[in-house]
Amino acid sequence: MTDHRPRVTDVRAEHHRQPLGIGEPRPRLSWRTATDRPGWCQTAYEIRLIEEHREVGRTHRRSDASVLVPWPGDPLTSRRRVEVAVRVWGPDGEGPTPWSDPLTVEAGLLEPSDWSADMVSPARPEPVDRHLAPPVLRGAFRPRGPVTSGRLYATAHGVYEAELNGVRTDDQVLAPGWTHYPERLRYQTHDITGLLHDGDNEIRILLADGWFRGRLGFGGGTRDIYGDRLAALVQIEVRYADGTSETFGSGPDWQAAPGPILSSGIYEGEEHDARREPTGWGPVRLVPYEAARLVAPDGPPVRRTAVLDPVAVLTSPSGRTILDFGQNLVGRLRIRVEGETGHTVTLRHAEVLEDGELCVRPLREARATDTYTLRGTPGGEQWEPRFTFHGFRYAEVTGWPGELAPGDVQAVVLHTDMRRTGWFECSEPLLNRLHENVVWGMRGNFLDIPTDCPQRDERLGWTGDVQVFAPTATFLHDCAGLLRSWLRDLAAEQHPDGRVPMYVPHIPTAFPELRAAAWGDAAVIVPWVLYERYGDPGILANQYDSMKAWVDGITHVAGDRHVWDGDRQLGDWLDPSAPPDRPGDARTDPHLVATAHYAHSAQLLAQTAELLGRHDDHAHYTKLADAVRDAFRGEYLTPEGLLTSDTQTAYALALRFGLLATDVQRARAGTRLAQLVRADDFHIGTGFVGTPLICDALCDAGEYDTAYRLLLTKTCPSWLYPVTMGATTVWERWDSMLPDGTINPGEMTSFNHYALGAVADWLHRTVAGLAPAAPGYRRLLVRPRPGGGLTHARAAHDTPYGRAEVSWSRTGSALRVTVTVPPGTTARIDLPGTEPPVEVGSGTHLFRTELS
Repeated sequence: MTDHRPRVTDVRAEHHRQPLGIGEPRPRLSWRTATDRPGWCQTAYEIRLIEEHREVGRTHRRSDASVLVPWPGDPLTSRRRVEVAVRVWGPDGEGPTPWSDPLTVEAGLLEPSDWSADMVSPARPEPVDRHLAPPVLRGAFRPRGPVTSGRLYATAHGVYEAELNGVRTDDQVLAPGWTHYPERLRYQTHDITGLLHDGDNEIRILLADGWFRGRLGFGGGTRDIYGDRLAALVQIEVRYADGTSETFGSGPDWQAAPGPILSSGIYEGEEHDARREPTGWGPVRLVPYEAARLVAPDGPPVRRTAVLDPVAVLTSPSGRTILDFGQNLVGRLRIRVEGETGHTVTLRHAEVLEDGELCVRPLREARATDTYTLRGTPGGEQWEPRFTFHGFRYAEVTGWPGELAPGDVQAVVLHTDMRRTGWFECSEPLLNRLHENVVWGMRGNFLDIPTDCPQRDERLGWTGDVQVFAPTATFLHDCAGLLRSWLRDLAAEQHPDGRVPMYVPHIPTAFPELRAAAWGDAAVIVPWVLYERYGDPGILANQYDSMKAWVDGITHVAGDRHVWDGDRQLGDWLDPSAPPDRPGDARTDPHLVATAHYAHSAQLLAQTAELLGRHDDHAHYTKLADAVRDAFRGEYLTPEGLLTSDTQTAYALALRFGLLATDVQRARAGTRLAQLVRADDFHIGTGFVGTPLICDALCDAGEYDTAYRLLLTKTCPSWLYPVTMGATTVWERWDSMLPDGTINPGEMTSFNHYALGAVADWLHRTVAGLAPAAPGYRRLLVRPRPGGGLTHARAAHDTPYGRAEVSWSRTGSALRVTVTVPPGTTARIDLPGTEPPVEVGSGTHLFRTELS
């Protein structure tokens, strides 16, 4: 007999998918309740803590909270391992539910004094060209008795992989990732219990330059940004059957040797000679390190998330073999090859073809080339680069021995292993492909940090890109941990005058350091979006000083006029009218853009202060936001009610950031915005700044038909033009590829840049009609506005409370809407043709209405 009783599922700690080696001594807990009972809501919860089969804590609360509730017991200490189980009560005291499956939460090394190992590096002199021949380090240890558990704590200057007794200790890629190393170096915790042997054990660490020592940045880049010596820190702790424990670690008894990797670079690619085995083991030297800067990860690591076979094998006009994987992706190739000893296979990568050949010009100085020299193993050998990644759809293979067979070459997809949480589909196939392009663009660029592009000599954490894309990102994937970590680095690298680096982590480049609106505003807007989407006020509290510093810095340079016009700006970057070689030449006044963002960030900061109980700050920043809005109107609004920059972006900013004082002004701005779109024959006229806002601004003005026509235009510039040109990710430029198939002549052209894909948030909220009405989706807003000839649409999102979904279909003027509301939440249903909106509880609801 089926049990339909409510049950607690998916117990989580903070924003961790796997809470092993976490850094929070009091991790907040979340859970969901699965039930098919309409209107069910939690009225109380109980949390039980078990440690070594003994109950060490139990807390009962009358509360409907189930997201990020406080840790109920004593703080975790280093290495402490606790099982957490939850049960809840429903309406009228119904319950309790059965206890949930236990979640095991284990703390990492929380105190600097927990670290006893030495950081070690090869003692041999490094070659002048230090990116050559990454080393292998090894050490040995011998447990003294039967082991019940083993942990490996490791990090590196560089990137590393760990092997214990010849077996990888984990499935992470490019650990420890990229952070602001001078202040925050992540370590990883590996469960090695099943890999330990009785007697002697050998640990090996393979190292490469990665972000620590490799070339970073454009225009030639810079090496040795964080240091000139690769090193590893390894601490192994075993627990014996008698309850005692022992620690082993890297130290002066370790050894080092060159490995089979001849060279490895993120931009360059990897050279691997399988004939080489580490030999000539030599001594190591100790490298000083500060244990206080070692931190546990906030979110999941980079992993292999998919494997793709080529969809076609092409022969280029020059006779080269090119594999088409059918999808622009980020990762590397895995090959299965058999041939003679010393034979070398070369793999080159690119996103697009031009004239039938691999087009590498957009990669600039990134070689994106891997080579493998065969060992000559009978029956074949398999290889995949370890310490590099490429952005590509096409791969050129040269030197292949014999004929390529199915399965010989596959593409391995890499990105931070975020859980997918959002979906969209509709009756227009081109829009579905556009949305899929946005998803793939996020997958490729959320690789440990949110990068601008994943293929050329850049791959930096540009602040403006993630600022505009954050609402879309948080719908599509659970990226709270990744972005929380990135925001910590943003705050750590913020200048004393409040300026935010253009990209985080910051590296020296020829690009000037600006106090740039929309880019630096990531310090305020991204934490606010995370609060809205995940219901986590802790992120606001953590970032509050950084948010204040940004707004206060602008206030200092803007002065009493409250007009931000004294700094150089990027403005509405990549306005479609900008020449290929001058991407910042936008039609919208960059200081209008700056002052609009000043007002917006001041308002969000005021709201944050109110949420955090900082009442004096709330009053101060509310007054400041009002003053900046007044200044904006005085400086940029004409007596006729138009803006001095008569552009799509200017009106979108004014409407969406609440910069217009009266209904008359707002109506005039909305009308003018629609006129501009129609005058451009429904082509987009916005760059990075205006693109995320324009469809919402049109809808605010009641111009839904105009917004849909803008969305569905297929000629350049438009969202669907790249789709008609075969794009499988979002382009950096509206015309990265020209209609004749040639590549934009500009020096800056990427085919995987997610910023212009920020329109997907509007697809979710307006086309399908699913949006948060309260932080963390505790309350939903269901407000679809069908148009554009679409006959159906659907969006689903795994909220912190469970799956929410809206789907609609229309036949003639009849609209049918199905809504799923997660347990413990409510929804406001606002459908066209129905007045007033209605409130519903959890469950599945069906509505019918007539469209006018």
